[in-house]
Amino acid sequence: MDATEAKLGRVFILRLHQGERIPEVIEQFSSREHVSGALCFFLGGAEEGSKVVVGPRDGKALPPDPMVTLLKGVHEACGVGTIFADQQGNPKLHLHASFGRGERAVTGCVRMGVDVWQIGEVVILELTGSSAKRAQDKQTGFEFLETV
Repeated sequence: MDATEAKLGRVFILRLHQGERIPEVIEQFSSREHVSGALCFFLGGAEEGSKVVVGPRDGKALPPDPMVTLLKGVHEACGVGTIFADQQGNPKLHLHASFGRGERAVTGCVRMGVDVWQIGEVVILELTGSSAKRAQDKQTGFEFLETV
């Protein structure tokens, strides 16, 4: 395990609008506000056709081949994630969320694009004074969190 310490900075409360896409809208806001580290919470609705990464097809294959599910119908959603700067200094969101409709639930990563349906509430808790950043791993293609 690697670790670094951080302090709480600013707190942002965002209302997302119909059709705005996660992660892009949160990353654009974070860039504009110079947020390089944060904890991020999402609550709201997800539009039909949103893409959710629900796992690798084969957990042993590298690089992984992502399984993507398209949401059928509007879904309720809640998620939690982190924002850390990549190697170019751009804020990158890593957020996993659960999506429910009727008796069915899907959980996964929003990196392929989740469109807001009517309600999108985001709270960002900025983390300051940390050395944490994202760095691309050549073997997996993932942008892993580095704390050194």
